[in-house]
Amino acid sequence: MNVRPLADRVLVEVLEAEAKTKGGIILPDTAKEEKTEGKVIAVGAGKMLESGKIQTIEVKKGDRVLFGKYSGDDLMIDGVKHKIVKESEILAVYEEK
Repeated sequence: MNVRPLADRVLVEVLEAEAKTKGGIILPDTAKEEKTEGKVIAVGAGKMLESGKIQTIEVKKGDRVLFGKYSGDDLMIDGVKHKIVKESEILAVYEEK
């Protein structure tokens, strides 16, 4: 299935939560916190400004991003959890050194 976000929205594949703690304790599914980072799958065209121009989105396909815990709407695509978030709900982009 293909999903194309509209306007200033971004489709993000949510990365899986860790199954173990740093100390090596294995967590059951009920104890895992929802992951707040993911990989950008698709982006919309951008936000329409009052002047009529389109403000392009800063993130691009393939970026690894950090978003708010309760932001966006959940979506299942081919059995994989995704979120559609507004660009303003993306807090940061991980950058390679």
